[in-house]
Amino acid sequence: MSSANISSFTLFGIFLRLGCTSFGGPVAHLAYFREEFVTRRRWFNDQQYADLVALCQFLPGPASSQVGLAIGLSQSGYRGACLAWLGFTLPSALLLTAFALSLANFDWLNPGALQGLKIVAVAVVMQACWGMAKQLCPDARRQVAMLLAACLAALMSGVWGQVLVILLGALFGFLMLQNTVSVTSQPANTPFAQRGNPAWLLAFFAGLLLLPLLAQSSAVMDMLNSYFRTGALVFGGGHVVLPLLQAEVVPHWVDSASFMAGYGAAQAIPGPLFTFAAFLGTLGPTSMAGIGGGLLATVAIFLPSFFLIFGVLPLWQKLVQQANMRAAVAGINASVVGLLLAALYDPVWTSAIYSARDFAGLLLALLALQWMKMPPWAVVVIGALLGAMML
Repeated sequence: MSSANISSFTLFGIFLRLGCTSFGGPVAHLAYFREEFVTRRRWFNDQQYADLVALCQFLPGPASSQVGLAIGLSQSGYRGACLAWLGFTLPSALLLTAFALSLANFDWLNPGALQGLKIVAVAVVMQACWGMAKQLCPDARRQVAMLLAACLAALMSGVWGQVLVILLGALFGFLMLQNTVSVTSQPANTPFAQRGNPAWLLAFFAGLLLLPLLAQSSAVMDMLNSYFRTGALVFGGGHVVLPLLQAEVVPHWVDSASFMAGYGAAQAIPGPLFTFAAFLGTLGPTSMAGIGGGLLATVAIFLPSFFLIFGVLPLWQKLVQQANMRAAVAGINASVVGLLLAALYDPVWTSAIYSARDFAGLLLALLALQWMKMPPWAVVVIGALLGAMML
């Protein structure tokens, strides 16, 4: 099928199927996208797709979802981007919303199963820390930046402490890493380079600056501000959203046990991990709890990605050629690994590992993930079942 005559219904159907079947996290999602749009449908060549992935990893936000947005934008403009996002996001958002509603209304989750979910979540975050450190901190300078960022993040609670860690990481990269990063080759002509409008960047920065001023006016604006800021400041995507969300919602909206249970459940479903926001929004705050809160949180956390993709695509060929920009992003990437490492201790470890039995369960989960190469969803299901039987 030619991409020139792709219908909105077909585009939505393609991404809905991907949203129902894309297990394995952001890296796996990008592989699914390549198979679908480069190998099977030939909408892009390998160079075009690789350049698009590089851009989305350069930007804050969920890389795989942003790639999907850009693909939809390239085919059907703004409507295509919205349909691509809706199809890819809807299955996981619905599942996590239903999980949150069931917990809130029926309290059915066995305490042992809950503990099993929390233990598996520790293993998943440990695996993510290891994998991201190998990829994003390949040299001594970035490893030092990672460890210093982890120390600072552990000592400074709250989202603004994490913002400071990110800013310091950018400064470190700008000053120290320009000789350690390479500039990409000039991107090929792409079907999405002429899409979008740089004016969308104004909306992105307006959200960051104005929403905090409006946050005290209502619960809706408070939630919108919290989730928008989280989506706008997450470099690295995926699991890195954990510490920022934890700083925003625990304990005043969601208790730590529910937070970790939802995070564990999010590993068992396909689609983007950012839909964890649907679970959290459904549980609180009290005046917004329910489906409406889940919908608001989901839209708000992805909204910065829309603004960035729509605004940056016309400019990106110049951006990726700037060595100082790439160096700053390399520093940011090292610092966000440090943020995730700090989150591994608190709240992940401190809310899940209480005994030798918990520690043994963690080691078994790591064994299943790292050595047996079991998919995270299978480890989550097994962990919850074993927890229910043993605790």
